Amino acid sequence: MPAPRTVLLTGAAGGLGTLMRSLLPEYGYALRLFDARPVEGEPDAITADLADREAVREAVRGVDAILHLAGISLEAPFEKILRSNIEGTYHLYEAARREGVPRVVFASSNHAVGFTPAPRAGEPPIPVDTPRRPDTFYGLSKSFGEDLAQFYWDKHGLETVSVRIGSCFPEPTSVRMLSIWMSPADGARLFHAALTAEQVGHTVVYGSSANTRLWWDLTSARALGYEPRDDSEPYAGKLIAEHGEPDPENPAHTLLGGHFVTDPPIWPY
Repeated sequence: MPAPRTVLLTGAAGGLGTLMRSLLPEYGYALRLFDARPVEGEPDAITADLADREAVREAVRGVDAILHLAGISLEAPFEKILRSNIEGTYHLYEAARREGVPRVVFASSNHAVGFTPAPRAGEPPIPVDTPRRPDTFYGLSKSFGEDLAQFYWDKHGLETVSVRIGSCFPEPTSVRMLSIWMSPADGARLFHAALTAEQVGHTVVYGSSANTRLWWDLTSARALGYEPRDDSEPYAGKLIAEHGEPDPENPAHTLLGGHFVTDPPIWPY
């Protein structure tokens, strides 16, 4: 599809949203910003909750595509996850359908498959069609989002690329992250590819850089035109010296979801 001109960026005040606010305009996008919290330095941003159906519909009206990063990004009681990540994502898709927005890029997560064993040395990478095994209510909501995206494609012809994001930070901060890290620059490259690739239907991809220690298969992401340029390996020596090698008896080290499996971080709001 032609490069979208105006993209609704939900979750614009969050960590990943803040990174993309500075990087995606370089690809020619005009971003319409949306978040439940005010977006610092952006007086024109829309401050509204995904529970507000009218505000969501007004936000999507006239945009060429949506990059949906909003929602709770850690574990929380199911009732909070339900309202924000499940019902909120439904409201966004329904608004997109009603307003004729042709494509959504949905921030899924590795936690949708968090109980999947990480590949050991010599084993093949994890494919995108591995059975979903969410590790938290948060991961469960991302599984729902992928199914919702499939439904809206099959039922209504609304295209989605669901990106199972690893960890997108300026640099990796743990040994586990060496295998799932996505540099901010590669994140922008992947989102740009997901916004512009032709005929994606509903495509699921893993979101990471081309890491030497990569755990999952980037074939479907590369098929969109994504060419990662970064690798976490330059950070490996320092992180291993600080934290040690992974413990093969610790499920936080051997399962894809990491410490979300054993002691998930809790959403503070």
